[in-house]
Amino acid sequence: MHFTSEQRLDDGVLERDFTLGEIPGTLWTPESATPAPLILMAHNNGLPRREPRLVARARRTAAYGYAVATIDAAGCGDRPRSADDERARADLRRAMRAGEPVDEIFESFIGPLVEKAVPEWRTTLDALLSLPGIAGPVGYSGWTALGIRLAVAEPRIAAAGLFAGGYVPRAQRAEAPQVTIPLLLLLQWDDEGNPRQRALDLFDAFGTKEKTLHANLGGHTGTPSFELDDTNGFFARHLR
Repeated sequence: MHFTSEQRLDDGVLERDFTLGEIPGTLWTPESATPAPLILMAHNNGLPRREPRLVARARRTAAYGYAVATIDAAGCGDRPRSADDERARADLRRAMRAGEPVDEIFESFIGPLVEKAVPEWRTTLDALLSLPGIAGPVGYSGWTALGIRLAVAEPRIAAAGLFAGGYVPRAQRAEAPQVTIPLLLLLQWDDEGNPRQRALDLFDAFGTKEKTLHANLGGHTGTPSFELDDTNGFFARHLR
């Protein structure tokens, strides 16, 4: 892991960009005399790690006393896109403009994105846990499809907060019963891109005995700010 930039923010959080092979990422760590629990944070459907909403959420979470890390998935953010990536994105934009069904396009795009992302997140987790000032247990926050796959594949993930607003491929919906860690699922009741019943069915399918659903009125980007406080309370119960 090679750190490429470093700045101390006004709230005392240290923000550092890094590269790990071809993987670019960002790490936020709090001012703390003791090692901090780690939260892996990913935006829905592989949006870039510099997405302002993700950065704001990461900074506030780090200010609560957690180390927070995110990376760009292949073909996203600072990483080059293949011809297949560009074609899938163009097909998606065309279908959305035309009001056509987009599930199969999402399936062909998001499914492989999740499969490629999981090994990279696990490699990143190995490197992060070797750093001074970072310790387990490990939490996950954000992109639901990736969170399901990681919860099944990675035993070091102890709890997950998931955002119901992203497309979840069929493979991850089938894996949901295998998820047994504590879960908090955030749902925007009027999310224009995620049918409500699909999110409710997914919540019902999770195999864990400790799962909580928070539903709020409003569209995709309307999650109330207080949900971040509640999410950090959830992680405090399971990571401290």
